[in-house]
Amino acid sequence: MTGDDEAGRLVRPFTLTGGRTRPSRADFTLITTVTAVDPPPERAARPQPEHIRILRLCARPVAVAEVAARLDLPVSVVVIMLCDLLEAGLITARPPRSVAGAPDLELLQKVRDGLGRI
Repeated sequence: MTGDDEAGRLVRPFTLTGGRTRPSRADFTLITTVTAVDPPPERAARPQPEHIRILRLCARPVAVAEVAARLDLPVSVVVIMLCDLLEAGLITARPPRSVAGAPDLELLQKVRDGLGRI
């Protein structure tokens, strides 16, 4: 890899976010599920090429970490771009479900008993 290639790679994430280093919202974690809105709202501005790539990836629900991996971009950059899309009404974000409550002891005993029979 030449020096020019390395310099271009270092600048690219900065340009994708318009120089921003922090997301405008705190909605996103690595396992937040994002989905493209179909059809997109009429009032939405035309997205940038990178945003279009994200929208294509999000045609079905996908986790933030997977979007970043598929785009080969840092999660922090992807989150900033997802904030743009969410604020434009082009995606929905669903937080991970919390696992609340105590475990079902009866179910756990049945599983244990079943494993003991194997």
